[in-house]
Amino acid sequence: MRPFCLDISRHLSIKGRYPKSFAIPDRWSTWIASAIPAGLKAIREQHSKVIVSTYPIPSAIVIGLILKRITRLPWVVDFRDSMTEPDYPRDDRMRRIYQFIEQRAVAAAERILFTAPSARMMYLNRYSKLRQEQCIVIQNGYDEDDFAGLDNHQQLPPKKHYVRLLHLGLLYPEERNPQPFFRALYKLKKEGAISSSSLVVDLRASGAEKQYSELLHRYELLDLVRLLPPLPYREGLEDASRSDAFLLFQDGSCNHQIPAKLYEYLRLQKPIFALTAHEGNTAAILTASQGATVVSPRDFEEIARIFPKFLASLRSQSHTISPPSFFAQFDRRTLTGELARCLNNLVAGKSSLQK
Repeated sequence: MRPFCLDISRHLSIKGRYPKSFAIPDRWSTWIASAIPAGLKAIREQHSKVIVSTYPIPSAIVIGLILKRITRLPWVVDFRDSMTEPDYPRDDRMRRIYQFIEQRAVAAAERILFTAPSARMMYLNRYSKLRQEQCIVIQNGYDEDDFAGLDNHQQLPPKKHYVRLLHLGLLYPEERNPQPFFRALYKLKKEGAISSSSLVVDLRASGAEKQYSELLHRYELLDLVRLLPPLPYREGLEDASRSDAFLLFQDGSCNHQIPAKLYEYLRLQKPIFALTAHEGNTAAILTASQGATVVSPRDFEEIARIFPKFLASLRSQSHTISPPSFFAQFDRRTLTGELARCLNNLVAGKSSLQK
């Protein structure tokens, strides 16, 4: 059942403008009024025993909180990364609104889920009344069925003349800024260490293509770096399986977040050149995987120093890749089992209290 909902920015705007007060806490705020009766009906008809709300739509947390208060059922809040940061949302007013919702959710929820250990620790430090056992990490992962029939081509064919590196998905100008990498490529190209005959870098569905195209023009990399359009998910995986290695960008401002594409990269068993802060959760997983070279995302000189060594390891087939014994823990069937245990424990606890 889909409750009625309007996207304020699309359905109630005039020439792209709309009253911001209509979009509190988000553009789908109209969902709240229709989702609560729909949720109550579903709980009654399906004899639901637990309520689960998933961020990043704040309205979903508001709905879950109201349903929790009406029904008194156990409530699980899936924050995933984090709902608020010291500087997020950037708008002060919206940040206060998010914080208000977050505080009440933390106070009411029986369990809170996160996708990264440092996000969990951040909330435990932020809210002194939170208990360790309330906060659970269930990481993002991959669906094994999506990879059926893919040939991973784990090693570079000996007669191949160029190396193909691939990045899948959005590159945010701040959190995943590729400019230092472009600058390093420019330096290496000028020094003759790389060329378009030996290296192709594909950025698939990166977003902000106009901005990145201008950067590539400035750094004389239009022959080396290609901005490719999106593909349907399966086709994207097939294309990724034909690459020689992967690129991953994650700035230090996102140290307690782990990009979902990382798990797909690991499953495809290709070497990874990761531009991410060494102290972050992303770097921790990549280091443990033994399948990545990690460099600082903002230090173009470090990138320029290490990148040729990475390319050489690809050509010599000496770069390690993540073994199945490591990445299997991120199979969604395993992760779903963790969530099921969480929900079952909540239901069992509620039942014992009622006896």
